[in-house]
Amino acid sequence: MSKAFRFISALGAVFFAIVGLAACGGGGVPGDAVATVDQTPITTEAFKHWMTIAATSQATGSKPVLPEPPSYAACVAHFKEVAAKEPKATPPTPSALKTQCETQYKSLLQEVLSFLLSSQWVIGEANSLGVKVTDAEVKKQFEKIKSQQFPKAAAFEHFLALSGQTVSDLLLRVKLNMLSSKIQQKIAKQKATVTEAQVEKYYNENKARFGTPEKRNVAIILTKTEAAANSAKQEIQSGKSFASVAKKVSIDPTSKANGGLLSEVVKGQEEKALDQAIFSASKNVLGGPVKTAFGYYLYEVKSVSAGSQQSLAQSKASIKTQLTATQSQEALSKFVKEFKTKWQAKTDCRSGYVVADCKQYKVKAAGAGLTPAG
Repeated sequence: MSKAFRFISALGAVFFAIVGLAACGGGGVPGDAVATVDQTPITTEAFKHWMTIAATSQATGSKPVLPEPPSYAACVAHFKEVAAKEPKATPPTPSALKTQCETQYKSLLQEVLSFLLSSQWVIGEANSLGVKVTDAEVKKQFEKIKSQQFPKAAAFEHFLALSGQTVSDLLLRVKLNMLSSKIQQKIAKQKATVTEAQVEKYYNENKARFGTPEKRNVAIILTKTEAAANSAKQEIQSGKSFASVAKKVSIDPTSKANGGLLSEVVKGQEEKALDQAIFSASKNVLGGPVKTAFGYYLYEVKSVSAGSQQSLAQSKASIKTQLTATQSQEALSKFVKEFKTKWQAKTDCRSGYVVADCKQYKVKAAGAGLTPAG
């Protein structure tokens, strides 16, 4: 997608369409339009305007030439001229040049019509929801963005020349970006209603999230056989330090060098049998051997740090904030799906101008993908 069209809202739409009112003559697409959205025409003039912008944004160091079917004469001549400037290059055939122009046209057509249609959807949705922004608000936001991105006037003028856009185009982009944000805010606010019962239910189901678990510092020795574990235990009971025996006989690489010490062990962290033994043991009491899949463990709890638990009252504010955000996101996701279905059904496109947002867009047989009708 070209730089001129990288404007995205949560509705999946970009924002400005130049539309003109014309007699619809029986409900079809009027002669001076490429499509209608809820019977509002998107004029051929608007289509050409934004096609030129799209072509300008894709041009690199040369004046853009808009590819126009069916002959693409100007485009073919332009690419032929460009190719002639390439040293020692094999001149492309007229057929190849026409194919190049046709490919470019189809790409621009898809981009521009998707832009124009989806932007008109945003306009229509804002009207139906009573969402508005004032001209003063738009100008203030525009000046803010302009000053941030283009501190110097010359840089802004250069951007206009490169993008092919006018100040009016940009003002309307800003306006509809603001409308889109207000639509999101309105939908989220309407749908997010968290009750006390929901807060309490979430707290009871997720108590661990609102507290800190008990932690134990534990010294361990791991041996391959029960006999080796019992021998190590006897050495400790005879007066040798746990740390010295661990360094000599333990096969646990994590704790061996540290005299067998495992710091801040929480329940469920170690292998099940060892875990149960550690968290049922008293401090400074040698225990084991405990058989596990890794071998035989001796253990000794050195210290215990008690856990803590926030009350429901202490947790209520954060839970409500979290549930509100979740409900808002769910509401927006649901709205976006309904928004696309609603406005696609109101979108008529002339043959030759059908893209995925048109109601005429047809789905091929399973596995064959999508295809434009007409």
